[in-house]
Amino acid sequence: MKSYIAFLVQLMVWSSFTLVEWLSKHDHKEYKILMFAVFFYLAFIIARAIVKSRKRTLIITLVSLSIYASFHIILQNYLALPILSIHL
Repeated sequence: MKSYIAFLVQLMVWSSFTLVEWLSKHDHKEYKILMFAVFFYLAFIIARAIVKSRKRTLIITLVSLSIYASFHIILQNYLALPILSIHL
């Protein structure tokens, strides 16, 4: 149950990353990479506080990131909603 809660909290972190990325759409790529690293670290630390296992935390973080990224790519490319299109 703790893994599931950590997974859901991480999905909220990745959703907030997308919102922040959308708000900073005119920033340079270096800043976006740094921002991704900060959100990845934040997601990892939050999940580690919930799960209390470094290995399980890394697995949960990578799974949540891959699932969220796949949903983001599907919504951005195949549904073509104007709010989801981020111009780089």
